[in-house]
Amino acid sequence: MLRQIAEFIAVLSCALFTGAAIYITFVEHPVWMQSGGELAATEFALTYRRAAAMQATCSAVGLLSSLAAWLAGATLWWLIAGVLLGLVIPFTLIVLMPTNKRLLSRALDRGSAEAERLLARWGRLHAVRSVLGGLALLLFLYLAIFRKAI
Repeated sequence: MLRQIAEFIAVLSCALFTGAAIYITFVEHPVWMQSGGELAATEFALTYRRAAAMQATCSAVGLLSSLAAWLAGATLWWLIAGVLLGLVIPFTLIVLMPTNKRLLSRALDRGSAEAERLLARWGRLHAVRSVLGGLALLLFLYLAIFRKAI
């Protein structure tokens, strides 16, 4: 029973993370970029903290619950899917965070070409998070649906 609950939480957390990441990548970010640099940078600052808190929580819960499922008897593939999802955490902290900090800096002229360049870079980097989440979700769903085959 513990294993099934942990697996459910892993899949749910991963689905929430991935859905949010894909929405940001394919809907929110393109709208920001079409709105012009100053508005886009302002919107980024307003959205960032809420989205970051939600996505950090979902990725961490997904990783930890996949670990719990594995420890409770699930196959190693559950842990691998969780680690794949969990990779967004160090990727964000090491690769994406410097761009986030520059975009959130009060010293940044939000109407500048630098702000637009940073937002374009941020979009490409954020797409990596969407891909990692999507791959993890596909693996989780495969495991959940075809569990007995593995």
